[in-house]
Amino acid sequence: MSSPTASDQNNCGICLSSMAVGLGKAIFTAECSHSFHYSCIANNVQHGNLCCPICRAIWNKDNVPFQQNNSTTFPQISNSGGNPPSITFSFQRQQQPLNTYPHLQYQPPRWNYPSFQFGQQPQAFPEPSSFSDDEPLLSISPTQSSAPQDITITTQTETLAISAAESPPSFPVLVSICAPSLQDLDGHGRTPIDLVTVLDVSGSMTGLKLDLVKRAVKFVIQNLGPSDRLSIVSFSTTARRVFPLRRMSVEGRESAVRAVDSLRPENMTNIVAGLEVGTRVLEGRRERNPVASIMLLSDGMDSYCHSPSQLLSNLPALISSSDMQHEIPVHTFGFGHDHDANIMHAISDASGGTFSFIESVGMIQDSFALCIGGLLSVVAQEVRLTVRSASHGVKIVAIPSGRYVRNIFDEGLQGVVDVGNLYAEEEKQFLVYLLVPQSPASDTKTPLLDVLCVYRDLASKQLIQVVGERVEIARPEVCSPADQVVSLEVDRQRNRVSVAEAIAEAQGLAEMGNLEGARAILTQRRETLLATPAARAGDGLSSLLETELREITDRMATMDLYAQTGRAHALSGMSSHSLQRATTRGDTTTSCLSAVPSYSSGGINCVTFEQQQAQPQCLSGGATPFASAAASPQVGAYETSSMVRMVHKSKNFGTSDQLY
Repeated sequence: MSSPTASDQNNCGICLSSMAVGLGKAIFTAECSHSFHYSCIANNVQHGNLCCPICRAIWNKDNVPFQQNNSTTFPQISNSGGNPPSITFSFQRQQQPLNTYPHLQYQPPRWNYPSFQFGQQPQAFPEPSSFSDDEPLLSISPTQSSAPQDITITTQTETLAISAAESPPSFPVLVSICAPSLQDLDGHGRTPIDLVTVLDVSGSMTGLKLDLVKRAVKFVIQNLGPSDRLSIVSFSTTARRVFPLRRMSVEGRESAVRAVDSLRPENMTNIVAGLEVGTRVLEGRRERNPVASIMLLSDGMDSYCHSPSQLLSNLPALISSSDMQHEIPVHTFGFGHDHDANIMHAISDASGGTFSFIESVGMIQDSFALCIGGLLSVVAQEVRLTVRSASHGVKIVAIPSGRYVRNIFDEGLQGVVDVGNLYAEEEKQFLVYLLVPQSPASDTKTPLLDVLCVYRDLASKQLIQVVGERVEIARPEVCSPADQVVSLEVDRQRNRVSVAEAIAEAQGLAEMGNLEGARAILTQRRETLLATPAARAGDGLSSLLETELREITDRMATMDLYAQTGRAHALSGMSSHSLQRATTRGDTTTSCLSAVPSYSSGGINCVTFEQQQAQPQCLSGGATPFASAAASPQVGAYETSSMVRMVHKSKNFGTSDQLY
C-alpha cells in the first residue's frame, strides 16, 4: 500500500516533499494529470520508466521531453533581485538526417512543458478530446461456454373467461419475460464489463464522505475480474481522468487503488464536465467489452447547471440516446441531503440508468454493491418484446412500460417494447390492454395475442428468438363465478403501475409547492391499493407498495422535509418502477440494504441467495418471491439473487478485506 503522502496532490509522488509554489522547483504535470518535481520525474524516466508512479498509466514517449538523450538539460531556475522565480528550458537535440529512414515521414517532436505560474498551484494539462489508450481485452473472453438458457415468456389474462356477448374496451393481459440465471454463481465465465466511475471530489466531500467513497470504490475494484475494465474520473470545478480504462488484473487492481487513494477534495461541482470525460473514455475505446456503464456519485448542487433542462441540453449524446439498445446507462447516486435530486434523476432517466438516494454515509458501499451486483450479471442485450393481435377485431390499446420505449402500430395490431439489457434472473412484466370484440359463437375460445422475444445472448453472441404460447380466452355464454376471479398476478402488476403513476403525480405537485394535494393523491391511492384483491390476499409486493406510499407521504409533511429527503426518495422510487430495477431509496427498510450482517454465521438478516435458490425463479413481482407480506419483509421488489449476493459480500467486507 502506498503512503498517503505519496499520492497527495500537494506533494511530489516520488520524493514526497512539498510542491508548493515559491520553493524554486519546477513542476511537471503528466498527461494522466499527476504532478511531480521536474528533476524527480526526469531521473525516474532516465531509467527507462515511462509509467506514472502513482496510477501506472503508460505515457506517450513523444510527450515526455526529459526522456530524450543525455544532451537534454534540466530547466534552470533563477531567483535574483527578489523577483518571482522564473524557469528556462534548454533542449539540445541531436538531429538525425531526414533521409536516414526514407520510409518514415518526419514528425517534429512534441513537448509537454511543466506548468508553473507564480502565486498559483500548478494546473493540470487539459484532457485530450478522446481517449484511445484502453488496455486490450483478454484474447479469450470468459463468457459462459455451455449451451445458453433461453429467456422465458409467461402470460396471464385478468380472468379466465369473457362472456361471448361482452366486448371489453381495455382487457389486461400480463406478459412477463424472465432472464436465465448465471450458470456459475461465483461469477466465473460471466460477461465482462467496461465500467467508469465518475466521482464528485468537490470541497463538500472532505473528511468521512470521501473516505467512505474511496472504500466503496475499492469494494468495486475487488469484485471486478481480470476481464473487466475500470476507469476512474473525478470532478470538481473541472474533471480529469485519474485512472485509464484498465483490466482489473492483480496489477490493475493495485494501480486502481493507488489512483483512488490519490483523490483529494477541492473547489466546486461540475457534473457535466465529469460526464463528458467519462463518456470520452468509453467513446474512444479501441476494444470494447460487451457491457458498458457509468456510475456517477455527487453530494452537492451543480455549480454551473441550475436546472435539469439546462444540464440535459449539455449532456454527451452517447448517454442521452433514445435508443436503449445502444446507449450507455448512467447509474446516478445522490449522496446526502444537499445533492440535486432532480438533476441526478434526469441524468439517469435520459440514459436508461437508475437513480439511487444514499441518505446516510454508511450506505455508500452497499448501494454500489447493489448496482454492480446487477451490472456483473448481464446475460442478454438488445431485448425486444413483440405482441401481435391473434384474431380479427382484437386490438392493442395501451402498454404501460415505464421508461422502456414502446410503439403500437398497424392500427393496434402490433406492439413492441425495447427493454435493452437484462440481468440474470431479472423479470420484466408488462400489462397489455386489449379491445376484445364480441364472439360470434359461445363456448369457444378467442385467440388474443401472439408473443415473442428477440435478444442477443451474451454467451453465444447470437440473436435468439423465443416464441411464447398463444394467449387465448374462453367465451362462454354466461361466465361462472370462478371464471370471473381476478388473477392476483395481473392485479399485483396493476397495483405497481398505479402506485408509480401516483408517486409521479404527487411529486409534480410537490415541486409546485402543493404538498397538501400531493399527500391527498398518495393517501387516496394507498386506500385504493389496500382494497385490491392482491392486497387483501396478503400479496408481498402490494405490501411493499403500501409501505412506500406511506413513507413518501410522511416525507412530504413540510417543504423543508420534502427538500431534504422527500424529493430524492420519491424520484428514486420512480426510477425503480420505471425500469423495474432495484435502487437505493434513503433509509428504507424494504430492501436487503437494511439487513444487518451476522458475522458469526456468515449470513445476513434478509432473504439470502441460498434461500432464494430454494424458491422458483422469476415469480411475479420480480426475481424475489412474493407469496405473502411476511415471506420477504426485507427484500425489495426488484432485487435479483446476484444483487443480494453482492450486498451480502459488502456487509461482510471488513477491515481485513481492505485492498492494499
